[in-house]
Amino acid sequence: MVPTLRMISPRHTKVSLTLSALRFGRSDYLRPHLTGATIYFTVTLARRGEDLLCREIEHLRAAVRSTRADLPFDIVAWVVLPDHLNAIWRLPPGDSDYSTRWKAIKTRFTKSVGVTAPRSASKRAKGELGIWQRRFFDHLIRDQADLDVHMRFCWINPVKHGLVERAADWPYSSIHREIARVMVEPEWSGSVPEGEFGE
Repeated sequence: MVPTLRMISPRHTKVSLTLSALRFGRSDYLRPHLTGATIYFTVTLARRGEDLLCREIEHLRAAVRSTRADLPFDIVAWVVLPDHLNAIWRLPPGDSDYSTRWKAIKTRFTKSVGVTAPRSASKRAKGELGIWQRRFFDHLIRDQADLDVHMRFCWINPVKHGLVERAADWPYSSIHREIARVMVEPEWSGSVPEGEFGE
């Protein structure tokens, strides 16, 4: 069972612009400025294979809480894996600035765990500590079907990566909230949806 979530303003249902064309390293990419949009993200540590996000999950949660207190947004879905996370946010009406929110989350998390990593000259010049990839993948959610696919991807991603056998067995997933709301069955299992998810 997939939840039916009415989280997208009707004015966004006809938007044909998608952000899945973003490729890391592309310098000509411009983010659209649609206010109140629902957006899917993949945010990744600089070094894949690390377990920092799960090991320091409380620091990540605190960084998200603090950022939401300063710059509110709704969490539609979220899953944290050891070296990356996937999330779906809905921004407030009149607000399109998700980049500042991600910068705040990354900065707060990095400062709280006190970890640094090897850095390029450009990262050193910008004062970055090097644990995150500088860019992130984003995709503007176009309609309910698009939301359903990306939400299912968030839920199934720990299974896809071989971390658990069932989505509900992964502790760092918003699927537990949806199970508690009786919007999805605890036994839910699905295939990996087709599409671009930033991995």
